Amino acid sequence: MPCGNLETIHHRALVLTQLRKCLDSQKAFECMRKLRINLNLIYDHNPKVELKEEDTTTTMYPYPLNTTGQSAPGACGKKVDIVCDALHCTMESMDQHKYCLSILKSHVKKTVPELEVALQKVHELQVNPPSAANAVSAEEALKYLLFLVNVNELYEHTLGTYDVDLVLMVAENYYDEAIAAETLMNVHCKWRKGRYLNVFSCVLKKMNCLFPSQTFKDPKEYLPLLNMLKTLEPNYQRYTIDKHLKRNRKALHHLSKCGEEHFNEALNLVKDQRLYSEALGRYPTDSPQYKALSCAYAEYMVEQQQAEQAGLLLWRCGEAVRALQAFVGSASWRNALCKLIALRRYTEAAILLEQYAKDCEEAISALVTGAVWEEALRLVYLYNRQDIIETNLKPALLEACSSQTTYLEAQMAMLIRHKTRLAVVWEVKEKDRLELLGKPALLTEEYRFCNSLRGFENWLVHVILTCLPLSVSPFLSLVLTLPLSFQMRMSQTVRRQSSIQRASSVMTGSHAVSKYSHSNSSRSSKNSRKAERKKPSLKEGIPLEDMDLLHALADIIHSVDKIRGEVHSLLKAMMLFQFDGQAGRLQQAYGEALQMMDAALPEVWQEGLQQSQAPISGPNSTANSIMASFQQPRPSATQETPPPPKMRNGVKWKLSIL
Repeated sequence: MPCGNLETIHHRALVLTQLRKCLDSQKAFECMRKLRINLNLIYDHNPKVELKEEDTTTTMYPYPLNTTGQSAPGACGKKVDIVCDALHCTMESMDQHKYCLSILKSHVKKTVPELEVALQKVHELQVNPPSAANAVSAEEALKYLLFLVNVNELYEHTLGTYDVDLVLMVAENYYDEAIAAETLMNVHCKWRKGRYLNVFSCVLKKMNCLFPSQTFKDPKEYLPLLNMLKTLEPNYQRYTIDKHLKRNRKALHHLSKCGEEHFNEALNLVKDQRLYSEALGRYPTDSPQYKALSCAYAEYMVEQQQAEQAGLLLWRCGEAVRALQAFVGSASWRNALCKLIALRRYTEAAILLEQYAKDCEEAISALVTGAVWEEALRLVYLYNRQDIIETNLKPALLEACSSQTTYLEAQMAMLIRHKTRLAVVWEVKEKDRLELLGKPALLTEEYRFCNSLRGFENWLVHVILTCLPLSVSPFLSLVLTLPLSFQMRMSQTVRRQSSIQRASSVMTGSHAVSKYSHSNSSRSSKNSRKAERKKPSLKEGIPLEDMDLLHALADIIHSVDKIRGEVHSLLKAMMLFQFDGQAGRLQQAYGEALQMMDAALPEVWQEGLQQSQAPISGPNSTANSIMASFQQPRPSATQETPPPPKMRNGVKWKLSIL
């Protein structure tokens, strides 16, 4: 027991016993500060009403051994976070302007500092300065944050708020404080031998506390970046900030909103940071961007020796051939089998079924479905499954024969209909041409209308372009009396003007089609190309109906001619099972179809070539030739006269025994 007055002696056990009785009141707090008792005891005593992650009731201040203390209920959460949340909620309810700095500190001192929240409060002070007398300004609040937090960390978090003005305010305030600190250091060096040594030493120590081992940011470091950010589109600005802060997932989120022009940049980001799964969720499944990302993801999975998953990605985005290669590379024959059947590659599917699945029945069924009759028969006799001939093969042969016959009848009926209509169209055009050459008309009104145009040449151009469709022709004799150079210039002018008019009408009609051309992006590339190409409308009375009919006839002849091999294989298979009558009728129908097409070729395409002859002009031209050449409508680039289809007459398909 030390000497002195007994009232100055505070035995620790007696103090703790007394404190436990009044820990929930202000008196305990004042006593603990006076006697230097760890304030964590306040929280640990009753966590629900909590500063270290340590229970002081069991470590520093345990209950006496012979005393049964109350069991402190467990804290639901971290002590520091709970205390900070409780403090800032209470202070905001009391007076948020008066306790502004303490509220900021309660956000900063949490286990995961809420710097964005603190910075947002500073920004609110700057935008809407409080009018209260005891309020804190935005500059003071920011300087306080700079005192609590490392400036580089604060600068990065400020960038993360995407508020460029707030970033500039943080950088400028820090730079001002840094300049002040550097000035005081320089003054201290100059006066280190004077009487102000002690004063400036204290100031220097204080500045070291304010800026411990921090590098001062020069405006040359941050101003170019901030000026560049102000010029960017909002989403791309946020992407640039996130990329600078290495927040790659957020960067991808904002970059995906920047449009198709930035997709290549997004794709490179995905490949560099391997954000494939996140990227696929940012784009619609039917978009070309989704397909490109899926292909890139599949390439990455192949590099990671996961070819089967790569095949699933490629299959889902429509890359059938590459998906099949991936499945084969991963020995995933089941997925490859499904894809082969979907692609109508029945021979390869049968190989997988026979060699990998060991299922001969399904292999034969696939061959029968694909009309691969000879290979199907080979497997039937190889595995001694003659029962399949009666159950599958013969019904399939009869059905295929009936389908081919029906197909040929439909194609020939269409050929006759188009050919007849084409003859009518040509007859009408020839009749109109002859009427045009033989009927005179007066051009008095047209001449008066064009009198204000520039010269005689403009008048003639107007007549050709406006009066020609109305069967007006007496101007031809005038054209023939003009010099050859004038005639050539007139011809070129008329063609150019008429082509412009036709192009305008075509573009006007195609605009409505192209408006909806991207409504179904999930189609394959082959179908997309077909959809983009303008199909013949075959509508009666349109100006280029003959060109559309020629295209349709060429398609019919080509489609019928290319099934020679299929018909030959079908005829042989039917002969094996004594279906002579059906095979004979099919052979006769196909032979008649080929003969009809052979006869139609010279008739249709010779007249078509005569109808599309080039206009004649010059000294040897006549009025009739010029009139006929101008009367013909010039087909556009998408409606050129198709060349006559070439039939493969050298391919043998007939059976002599039928």
